[in-house]
Amino acid sequence: MTALSQELIRPMSLMEFLDWKSEDKRLELRDGVVVEMQPTGHHEEIGAFLTMELILEIRRSELDYLLPKQALIRPPDKETGYLPDVAVLDRKELSQEPLWQKASTISRGISVPLVIEIVSRNWRDDYGHKLTDYEGLGIQEYWIVDYLGLGGRRFIGDPKQPTVSVYTLVGGEYQVNLFREGDPIRSRIFPSMGLTVEQILQASQDPRDPSRS
Repeated sequence: MTALSQELIRPMSLMEFLDWKSEDKRLELRDGVVVEMQPTGHHEEIGAFLTMELILEIRRSELDYLLPKQALIRPPDKETGYLPDVAVLDRKELSQEPLWQKASTISRGISVPLVIEIVSRNWRDDYGHKLTDYEGLGIQEYWIVDYLGLGGRRFIGDPKQPTVSVYTLVGGEYQVNLFREGDPIRSRIFPSMGLTVEQILQASQDPRDPSRS
């Protein structure tokens, strides 16, 4: 993720950002600072795969969920708006979202059953501020898809390896389960999905693994 050119960066409130931001770019606001995101190709491949799998599961399970393209998630008491790699929204809750119709922005955790971040550069964002903010907002489930095993050892273990961390909200706090290659992913939101870490890894031609060609 790269910052916008200096002449465009200035402290903004979230409302200013919503009025200013371009629909042609992937932008987040973090504590008043605008950040432009340009994912890698591998990152995009995995995001597209997960989106398709979730859509299929939502249809199979007849859930009233949607996967938005540009929806922002606003943590409480911050001039911040995150643009997750994948977010699942509960349609029946959107009528209670004050900024949904105007700016496709979510400020209530109950509206977001699941959010997914894919690690490709700065892993500290996904395991740090975003984890804390999604927990504080009350999002029921948060996946960190660390397909290159970049995260700190305190998060993904030693030796470091590709890991999907599933954080589930229990009593207002996240509890984590780690899944690695060959493991089926256990999700409280999608208990019958049947997705494995291996399938996620195979969705991208990982540049660190020359056997995948």
